[in-house]
Amino acid sequence: MDQLLGKPLEVEVRDSLEKAMKILKQKMSKEGILQEVKRRRFYEKPSVKRKRKMREARKRRRRELKRRGGPTGGTQAREGKEQGGREGGPGGGKET
Repeated sequence: MDQLLGKPLEVEVRDSLEKAMKILKQKMSKEGILQEVKRRRFYEKPSVKRKRKMREARKRRRRELKRRGGPTGGTQAREGKEQGGREGGPGGGKET
């Protein structure tokens, strides 16, 4: 389990314990440790895990495009929709 969590976080206590705790919480939040612990609390089905990872990747890409000042619209409108849905358009619905 140590290999999955990465390297240990170290915080030096200088002035007060409260400051050190605040710094530790910030580091843990930045590394995503608390989020990972919450996620591992319960079993996650492989299909749900796949969907979550795809959603997170989409979010990262969108954030990166926004940071770079990329196109506004175009692909962003399509990324929000789930694939394989029956929302009309080509291939959606029953043909008569």
